[in-house]
Amino acid sequence: MQLEFSELRDLLTTLDQTEIEELTLKAADFELTIRRRSALGGGELAPTALAVPPVSLPPAQTPAVALTPGVSPPAAPPQEASAASAPPPSSASSRLVDITSPMVGTFYRAPAPDEPPYVEVGDHVRVGQTVCILEAMKLMNELESEVSGTIVEILIENADPVEFGQVLMRVKPD
Repeated sequence: MQLEFSELRDLLTTLDQTEIEELTLKAADFELTIRRRSALGGGELAPTALAVPPVSLPPAQTPAVALTPGVSPPAAPPQEASAASAPPPSSASSRLVDITSPMVGTFYRAPAPDEPPYVEVGDHVRVGQTVCILEAMKLMNELESEVSGTIVEILIENADPVEFGQVLMRVKPD
């Protein structure tokens, strides 16, 4: 599927005039998800575009997307972002237990945008306690802690995409 910039611009303009909160287009060679910032808890209504090719394409086949004011640039693939932002392991972090994502999806800290997060840094969690939600294919999956202890780090921002095995939080066990 080939998507020209003018078609993308027309799509964003049309979506901006509707109440559609999220739209995903999938093809064999790319995936495009558009979410309104208001759906992520912000007050602005400008759409945000995220293009993540599920497979590697030769550079000649990769669709070029120019930037438009009010539209975020395409995000780096999650694997590159996590590798670049992951802090180097230290002796203190070796005593911490990682809570990792068991699937590819979208990370949510709270059960709803207007509700408080399940956990904050410094909170004590017990085994079986829900710490976040992972959305995959429109299904909300509660992720439960497998360790009792104190949350010392939350590494993912609300509504960010996550990969299988990606570290979401770190817990200092009891």
